[in-house]
Amino acid sequence: MKIALVSPYDFAYPGGVVLHISCLERQFTRMGHDVKIIAPASKAVPSLGDKFIPIGSPRPVPSSGSIARLTLSFFLASKIRRVLNRENFDVIHLHEPLMPMLCTDVLLLSPTANIGTFHATHGRPGYNLFKPFGKFLLKKCYRRLHGKIAVSKPAMDFAHEHFPGYYNIIPNGVDVENFSPDVPPIEEYCDGKSNFLFVGRLEKRKGLNYLLEAFVRVQQEIPNSRLIVVGPGTRLRRRYKREVARSGLKDVVFTGYVSYEDLPRYYKTADIFCAPAVGAESFGLILLEAMAMGKPIVASNIDGYASVVADGVDGQLVPPRDTEALARTLISTVRDGALCREMAARGRAKALEHSWERIARSVLDYYQRVLSEPPWRKQFPRVKATPVSV
Repeated sequence: MKIALVSPYDFAYPGGVVLHISCLERQFTRMGHDVKIIAPASKAVPSLGDKFIPIGSPRPVPSSGSIARLTLSFFLASKIRRVLNRENFDVIHLHEPLMPMLCTDVLLLSPTANIGTFHATHGRPGYNLFKPFGKFLLKKCYRRLHGKIAVSKPAMDFAHEHFPGYYNIIPNGVDVENFSPDVPPIEEYCDGKSNFLFVGRLEKRKGLNYLLEAFVRVQQEIPNSRLIVVGPGTRLRRRYKREVARSGLKDVVFTGYVSYEDLPRYYKTADIFCAPAVGAESFGLILLEAMAMGKPIVASNIDGYASVVADGVDGQLVPPRDTEALARTLISTVRDGALCREMAARGRAKALEHSWERIARSVLDYYQRVLSEPPWRKQFPRVKATPVSV
């Protein structure tokens, strides 16, 4: 099968959707399919070679406490048309399919079966852009989708709120080969201190400021402890460092960006993984990564995280922005070795159920289901899909 995976986001910049597409491409290629990725890019993506087709120049757009790097050009149609005519895809799979402008233009020009995966929850740009004309255009694009996937129930609810219809839930996956407990830890942090780990872009919605406030209490109770902060972000990092200095916190380490290959070693080093985001998370890939590494989790009780973590089973959930509850839970969890081991084992088992191989097979089954139904029945033979439980 010849498959196009389309991203509206800058493919040269790390993010959840970019990672999702990259992992799907890797699995589909292993399964013998011909896969191309279409996306804007601020620089070359040499690792993908001729599998990557750049279209558009991304620009930063404020989005729900984050920055979405999109191409908003109105002059993409001619290049898109040339690519689609040349490649003759069997399936075009668009991620955030109603995000202007690349995905919406591809949808309007596509001559084949269109699948859309909805990743976002509340607050993303696009749905209310250029009202009222923009909403009319997005409804037109929505009707061009022959299959719709949501990565979680919160993502489905958000999409359904704007565009009612049937959505097939297929969750995000985790690369259990890369995120393996067998990797070595970071030696310099293996000094007997309790290591707490945060991973994520340094943006307000990720809630690091609440974790820093809670960590003041943690260090009062557990002086021999360290907070490791992994993730890109310059402006807020300076502010957070000033907060650390004012509060008198010790042993708070800001690593900056860490490569995908090196990230598992930081999880391995951690005793507790903490995700204190305050909202706008539809799933939480970092939770699956921590689970795959066999790490106990303390996370905010927001819809996206609660769709991954079972409270008290494979992690602990606390109210968002509640620094007292966060501090108490971090302290009690790290002190309870038996609980940590139980949550880690259950989390590892859940992560294996979300391996990208299993997720990719579920997506391929959905492709076949769509292709076997009108209007594609005459073009493609009916193939019975084999569901894969995830």
